[in-house]
Amino acid sequence: MLRAPGQLGLGRAYVAGALEPDDLDAALALLDEWKPPALDGAARARLALAAARAHGLAPPPPVPVSELRPRGTRHSRERDARAVRHHYDVSNEFFALFLGPSMTYSCAIFSRGAKTLEEAQEAKLELVATKLALQPGERVLDVGCGWGSFVLHAATRHGVHVTGITLSQPQARRARERAEAAGVADRVDIRVADYRDLRGERFDAIASIGMVEHVGAANIDLYAEQLAGLLEPGGRLLNHGIARLRHGDPEAGPFSERYVFPDAAPLHVSRILFALERAGFETHLVEGFRSDYAQTLRHWAGNLDERLDEAVRLAGPERVRVWRLYLRAARRGFETGFTSVYQVSATRP
Repeated sequence: MLRAPGQLGLGRAYVAGALEPDDLDAALALLDEWKPPALDGAARARLALAAARAHGLAPPPPVPVSELRPRGTRHSRERDARAVRHHYDVSNEFFALFLGPSMTYSCAIFSRGAKTLEEAQEAKLELVATKLALQPGERVLDVGCGWGSFVLHAATRHGVHVTGITLSQPQARRARERAEAAGVADRVDIRVADYRDLRGERFDAIASIGMVEHVGAANIDLYAEQLAGLLEPGGRLLNHGIARLRHGDPEAGPFSERYVFPDAAPLHVSRILFALERAGFETHLVEGFRSDYAQTLRHWAGNLDERLDEAVRLAGPERVRVWRLYLRAARRGFETGFTSVYQVSATRP
């Protein structure tokens, strides 16, 4: 706490096992209103000396190994790839513990009448396909395809040819295996690629689900221009992503930056719309699902808690603590109006 007062220090202490609140949700609720006192250099030095004397001049505890401090140019291809590997390459089996059979790592839609997590994820995938007005034989791009949930849905339910891109090798491998098992490998192309690397191809529709949060303010205009350049005239875009609601707040908190989503940068939906419009898109519909994401995260946290022993075996105690804290903190962000998630439907005229 002396080295990093506030969110990062508390997060480190919990991840390392030095803090063990009886009720994580209650602790997070308290922290929403707690502000660390301002400490100047002299005050920190006095506290550090007192702590050292109390512990016999023992060295400070090491930073948890699961903490990442990204290096290099922010949102460069190399740094983005490292950030993705840090988050996703824990193991496919670990994510399956809390995401469920569909392996869909984005907001489920409960507000259309779904009762279970799987029903809500199915509703989300079909809502995306409906908004894109998919027709058999069309070419579709899934930007940030994850483990292939939308790729499989679009190929099996709507008869389209789908190209999915991800920066995670394990994700791509699992997505290809799932396409093979579903009998649609001939209509599915899964690539380990950056969205900036796609050239000379055209698609009838593009789905970007839970990827725009990782683009950043510096690249949002490039992102929009790139997607516009990949669409046929009249092509459709569905951009689904988390957005900040309050102005003046940082793009992401220090705990998330080091442990969960390095360099993640949820922008305001107005900024995303501006980038799309400047790239030549015509926006038709903007729809928010803030309460749906809070409910989704509640399900994910519950699933993980029910499988804690297996989670620790797969990912180790530090990573499990990171995810237990992250899933709850993210849920509170949606519940309190710090963040929301929006689907933006647009076309290239």
